[in-house]
Amino acid sequence: MKKTLNDVAVKGKRVLMRVDYNVPMEKGKITDDLRIRATLPAVRKILADGGRLILMSHLGRPKKREPEFSMGPAADRLTELLKLPVKKAAGCVEPEVLALAKSLKDGEVLVLENLRYYKEEQEGNEEFAKKLAALGEIFVGEAFGTAHRPDASVAIVPKFLRPAVSGPLMAAEIAAFAKVLESPAKPFVAVLGGAKVSDKIPVIENLLKRVSMLVIGGGMAYTFLKAQGVEVGASKLEENLVAKAKEILDRAKAAKIEVRLPVDHRVAAEFKETAEPRVVKGAIEKGMMGLDIGPETEKAFADALAKAGTVIWNGPMGVFEWEKFASGTKAVAQAMAKGKAFTVVGGGDTAAAVEKFGLAAKMKHVSTGGGASLSLLGGEAMPGIEILDDK
Repeated sequence: MKKTLNDVAVKGKRVLMRVDYNVPMEKGKITDDLRIRATLPAVRKILADGGRLILMSHLGRPKKREPEFSMGPAADRLTELLKLPVKKAAGCVEPEVLALAKSLKDGEVLVLENLRYYKEEQEGNEEFAKKLAALGEIFVGEAFGTAHRPDASVAIVPKFLRPAVSGPLMAAEIAAFAKVLESPAKPFVAVLGGAKVSDKIPVIENLLKRVSMLVIGGGMAYTFLKAQGVEVGASKLEENLVAKAKEILDRAKAAKIEVRLPVDHRVAAEFKETAEPRVVKGAIEKGMMGLDIGPETEKAFADALAKAGTVIWNGPMGVFEWEKFASGTKAVAQAMAKGKAFTVVGGGDTAAAVEKFGLAAKMKHVSTGGGASLSLLGGEAMPGIEILDDK
């Protein structure tokens, strides 16, 4: 178990907190501030307890100091949410930034500029990390979405700045995934979707040791169906992974783990939002592509989820962004919301789907990190968690 913000006294101390303010932007405006709002409990606690808060984050993938990747809009949005002035630094590690950080008073907030304006951030450069560490007296990791990355601000700064603790958001992520992976209530059902099998192989390998059932939908299902000899038409298919899919199915069968795949599909002749869906059972004819699971599959998947004790879901069942192909993803979300299971929703598209359908509040935990949740479920190293202080 990791130490949390509750285990440190922040009054009068400079608290350097890594957040994930990598928010979607259009024409300099934030289109979704969910990631900023998710950090408010930590931010408010530190300020209420008399801490001097310094926030650092990356935004996008800038190739140089491109103004459209500035953290300015995030700082402005934080000002609006807190109803407090938020200071903005012009950089991250320059002497004037250090002076600004040291001039903070109790209850004040400073937002650093985009960490990725510095190539040293993604290189995990120790000298860069030391300069960042000099800004604070306490480190708080509150960016689960980057916890799988060995970046300087995530995994190296805490080497030079102790105590290093988790914020409430990070603590909730750690606890939810620990419950799923270490002590799941049975039956334990994993629902996997999304476009590609290749993204999920480590996850499937790790979950095969733990789950009672695998429910597979989305584009990745067609590779598994092909492995069973089912024709999938022009559907998404990773031909090079058909043999791997067959091996996974064989291993699941040997371990008496049930695998549920789509038995019907909503198909269309082209990948277009305006395409008219048609429901087909079994094989998909040449030239047609599956863009969502069909109604019989929805019922079969929902029946499985109704009996589950634990459900982890990562990846939509179809092109849920398009209304005509959103039904399968919505059906899974509704079944999870109605059930009595401990439900964890992986980040990224899956989190966006439950938000879109207004069902996020009905889940036990909705992760803030897509890639990070996949890494954790796949049993991969999580440098941004491992570096934090243990209780």
